[in-house]
Amino acid sequence: MKHKNCGHPELPVPRYRGLKWIGTDLPRGCQLWLPGKRYTVSKDLSHHRALTREFLDLLDRNRWKWPGRTTYFFSDLHGDAQAFLSSLVASGGVKKTGPQDRDLKLTKSGRHAQFIIGGDCFDKGPSSLQLLRVIRVLMRRGARVRILAGNHDVRLMLGIHSLFLERDIRTAHFFIRMGPKVIPLLKEINEGYLQSSKALRGIPDERECRRRIYPPKSWFSEFPSVARWVMPDDGIEREMKRLRVKMDRFEEECRKAGLSMRMVYAAAKKWRQLFLKERGEFAWFFDKAKLAHCEGSFLFIHAGLDDRIARIIRNKGIRHLNRMFNRQLYNDPFDFYYGPLANTVRTKYRDSDMPLTRRGVQLVHEKGIHAIVHGHQIKLHGQRIMLRKGIINFECDATLDRNTRKREKLKGQGAAVTIFRPEGMVMGISTDFPFIKLFEPKVLRRELKEILTRPSRRNKR
Repeated sequence: MKHKNCGHPELPVPRYRGLKWIGTDLPRGCQLWLPGKRYTVSKDLSHHRALTREFLDLLDRNRWKWPGRTTYFFSDLHGDAQAFLSSLVASGGVKKTGPQDRDLKLTKSGRHAQFIIGGDCFDKGPSSLQLLRVIRVLMRRGARVRILAGNHDVRLMLGIHSLFLERDIRTAHFFIRMGPKVIPLLKEINEGYLQSSKALRGIPDERECRRRIYPPKSWFSEFPSVARWVMPDDGIEREMKRLRVKMDRFEEECRKAGLSMRMVYAAAKKWRQLFLKERGEFAWFFDKAKLAHCEGSFLFIHAGLDDRIARIIRNKGIRHLNRMFNRQLYNDPFDFYYGPLANTVRTKYRDSDMPLTRRGVQLVHEKGIHAIVHGHQIKLHGQRIMLRKGIINFECDATLDRNTRKREKLKGQGAAVTIFRPEGMVMGISTDFPFIKLFEPKVLRRELKEILTRPSRRNKR
């Protein structure tokens, strides 16, 4: 197969197997993958000579260590099982053999690879539980699967778990803070597990369920005093403002979905049984979920880093970070949610987020990490490479789920995977970009040096 614009006659491009069962087209030619604000192709980079020099310096200076096995990265599936199935086919690690979710098998490549799911399996659907069942099928077929926690996953777990903890003003708002986005999942649980005549037996009346679901009236006066030691005053004010909006909308949105407060509480209780009890159908999900994973020079995480997390990684390592995550998630939900660990699943590097500076980047460089691989920030033209404070970021939230695609006016079924190869290359594949994007340092160095030898537009004038 010829590969356009790569200077590379033959590449281990995935062989898509089972395309007829996924109903979407996938790119076949390839193109060099360079940093840029929009489409991430070479024409964008040529206008940013300083960026080009920094990128070239990183490629020359860093001693890249590649994963020992092919690694497939999928992120921000948001409850869309079909998008995940299509992305599995795009990886070349899975063959789709029929129309059903279970109709898949590992290819030779897939049997030797690992599959990393980069967070946000939950959201407004169409079916978060269906997606988890597909992941479970993949695991039962023998795939090596790693799961990273995303902000939606963590928010859901903390929100529902908080309903059944001793009443605490610091966490009494966690359930309502999820807002209307949780309602489709509660409805899905209600329809799938709570349809018998005895389903609501033992569930309190409407008034008591409402009392348990909503924070007490005193929350708005008491929360600032308990939160002030971990949040600035403007952050506390934003938190209270958000909660007022969600409280005003929540019950009305539940009614529109056909859910009473009793049904909401019963669905939350069932979710807790399914996910947090030892023999629950989906207990494996949070058991497997980690905050971060490192392969060679690549740090896989849902959203990103800040200086405090960089220091933990440099001084204590990724295993210690994941142990902190597991301990705080279950035992200190308030400290987790408003502390530095949660910044890793929600940062977008805004002024309100905990900062990542060049000093923080230097700390992870010292640990041998030269690239961050993450999702969380939607992209409309496939994956993107960015340079952030002197470290390469692979931004891999390629807008897969149908609800987001509809909102962003993207056509067709979403599919995307970012592939990290032991031979020393990264490939970004998406239905929303016509070429496979190829990141290969050796080839990129050549191209970047050529760009820098061209006369700049200013010199041409």
